[in-house]
Amino acid sequence: MKALHFGAGNIGRGFIGKLLADAGIHVTFADINETVINLLNKQQSYSVKIVGEGQNKIEIVKNVDGLNSANQDQLLAKIQEVDLITTAIGAGVLKIISKSLAQGLLARIQQGNTKPLNVIACENMVRGTTALKEHIFTHLSEDEQKLVSQYVGFVDSAVDRIVPPVEANAEDPLQVTVEEFSEWIVDETQFKGEIPNIPGMERTDNLMAFIERKLFTLNTGHAVTAYLGKLAGYQFVKQSIDDENIKQQVKAVMQESGAVLIKRYNFDPAAHTAYIEKILKRFANPYLQDDVDRVGREPLRKLSYNDRLIKPLRGTLEYQLPHSMICKAVAAALCYTNANDPQAVELQQTLAEQGVIATLTKYTGLDDQAIFAEIAQAYAALKH
Repeated sequence: MKALHFGAGNIGRGFIGKLLADAGIHVTFADINETVINLLNKQQSYSVKIVGEGQNKIEIVKNVDGLNSANQDQLLAKIQEVDLITTAIGAGVLKIISKSLAQGLLARIQQGNTKPLNVIACENMVRGTTALKEHIFTHLSEDEQKLVSQYVGFVDSAVDRIVPPVEANAEDPLQVTVEEFSEWIVDETQFKGEIPNIPGMERTDNLMAFIERKLFTLNTGHAVTAYLGKLAGYQFVKQSIDDENIKQQVKAVMQESGAVLIKRYNFDPAAHTAYIEKILKRFANPYLQDDVDRVGREPLRKLSYNDRLIKPLRGTLEYQLPHSMICKAVAAALCYTNANDPQAVELQQTLAEQGVIATLTKYTGLDDQAIFAEIAQAYAALKH
């Protein structure tokens, strides 16, 4: 079996690419980083350093190579021969690769290859593959869309593994460091043909429950840890979560968001409590030096209607559940400053010029004056 994976960065190599290669699948990484691609082609392997509570270990990933995604001829030829296409490139880049994918998928079928092919976007977003499919279809006519839909499965997934940026290993430049924990859950109802057997890829027919579990717990908790840590003057997530006051606040936020999940998806309360504790331990991993500015960056995206702060808050309003700590989390996001982050700069300018209520109205998509007042009060307390 062969796979084409877009993105030879840390997440691509350290998470999805590794799982695929470990399953005996030949992985071709597509990326514009010529240095990385040349090294992959030269070595045909790379190392992954796995760090956690147990003993740190290094595993070698083999049966890999690479191609420069700017080389259209090579890229289109590769699409003709693979059985699976995956991505780990960032939500904003999906649109950029969509035209090449549209051309490649269509050419594959028109040249007589009607073997089922599945595409899985492994991005930190809700239903990323559906978004990628929509981008791809803008480059196809209605008849071409029907043809591609007949033979190509667009499979949504939820992914979870912390892969922080670390200093490159001069002796092993392709080495990537990852945490022990990983979770890759796919929507089994969206595959075309036989679902590949890939250890570490879990199947479900209720993906949204797992997408929101991760969004409301890992993503929400991570962001709040960063924002409260930044306010307290810490540089790293571990320093922040080691502060017992911050840890208890983050835990309380995740308990409020968790109450929404328990109500919406009938999650077992004890099991979800254990999941929260596992997340808190991951934040405290001493081997992951994760900068609060990396985790807290792009606050306007994190404050948007369907993202990690406002969506769980909306859930508490829907089910009439407590939400004071989530309001404080939103207030902490409003306090975020970073001169190197255009969104953080814009956020602070808007707050200074228009005030809290207008800023919340502009960026959150909410229209609830009582909630705005509660957040404004928490914001004033934090600023004070």
